[in-house]
Amino acid sequence: MTISEALQYAYLRLIGSESPEIDSQVLLCHTLDCQSTYLHTWPDKNLTDIQQADFKTLIQQREQGQPIAHLIGQRGFWSLDFKVTPDTLIPRPDTELLVSLALEIIKPNMVVVDLGTGTGVIALSLAEEVTTAIILAMDFSGSALEVAQQNASEYQLTNVSFWQGSWLDAIIDNSLDIVISNPPYIENDDPHLSQGDVRFEPRTALVSGGDGLNDIRQIIKQAQRCLKPQGWLLIEHGYHQARQVQQLFLEASFTEVLSRQDYGGNDRVVMGRLAV
Repeated sequence: MTISEALQYAYLRLIGSESPEIDSQVLLCHTLDCQSTYLHTWPDKNLTDIQQADFKTLIQQREQGQPIAHLIGQRGFWSLDFKVTPDTLIPRPDTELLVSLALEIIKPNMVVVDLGTGTGVIALSLAEEVTTAIILAMDFSGSALEVAQQNASEYQLTNVSFWQGSWLDAIIDNSLDIVISNPPYIENDDPHLSQGDVRFEPRTALVSGGDGLNDIRQIIKQAQRCLKPQGWLLIEHGYHQARQVQQLFLEASFTEVLSRQDYGGNDRVVMGRLAV
């Protein structure tokens, strides 16, 4: 089987997926440990028997719906590639909005906490961009924190501390400048839970009560206590939840409350400042 034949084989097997051509190329690059340009440069190069067997196994797993990020063990986010496992939420491009917004307000020596850090993509992206900031990465899952710590080690990011705990329970009053979170925000009965990649992700990182806002309510309440006066809170939410989340911010005495849109033009993040 040549590279060209392997891509054709994979494309036909994955024709029912959302992106069969891209999936085929990503999995073949992973199998051959190469860049996509190599596939186009050497289309007639033969795969070894081991490479062919490994590639067919990956295609079979993808046919069954397993996420690309789990099959290759990583996902690109912001400017880095992060290790991903079934213990963590798979990073989405829309979450890069949180990083972008944080970079607009972060200053040297600020104390910033990323709640529910998962793979650490938000905390570590900020740590790389603003080396003078003090970044805390928190998660309830010890397995997720292990992945985040491995990602930090990979890029030698030393201005990040990792804490295990439930949201802001362990944080003292008036100690934080910025709180950032991409928390669970999907409703318990949302039909999307049985579709796509989310079928293979930890449910605790996705679901948050009947309206999807249980964890957001808790974070906002705790942020009132832990933020310094004029400190910022940034929370990602579902595309249809902006108005509800804005109201929760206002009820909790946050000012300058506004929504920001993701790459698709959907309301995705509410941010606000704690009143003095």
